[in-house]
Amino acid sequence: MSTISKKEARVRRHRSLRHRISGSAAIPRMSVCRTDKHLYVQLVDDEAQTTIVSSSTLDPAFRETGLRCNAAGASALGKLVAEKALAANITKVVFDRGGFRYHGRIKALADAAREAGLKF
Repeated sequence: MSTISKKEARVRRHRSLRHRISGSAAIPRMSVCRTDKHLYVQLVDDEAQTTIVSSSTLDPAFRETGLRCNAAGASALGKLVAEKALAANITKVVFDRGGFRYHGRIKALADAAREAGLKF
């Protein structure tokens, strides 16, 4: 009997999600990756296989806020990504939680992006 690690289970969930969701130039996929120390967000056009907008907790714009990678920091990052997306004329996205549970930092990021003007 083999056991599946947490990472393998998350990758399996993400692969299952990716069968159902896809991004385009008009409505890109908002892909979120969460690590222990950082959050990474990308708006991806899957048809052209390009990243339209990206941001993370490592960006200088985020570093200026002085926040860390917790729920408050995730909210600030969500707002930052939404502002970048609106500057690139993107208002609708498809949210890709990357196999992570929709709570905590992931939920805070999504809620802040919605409040800042993104629709998903």
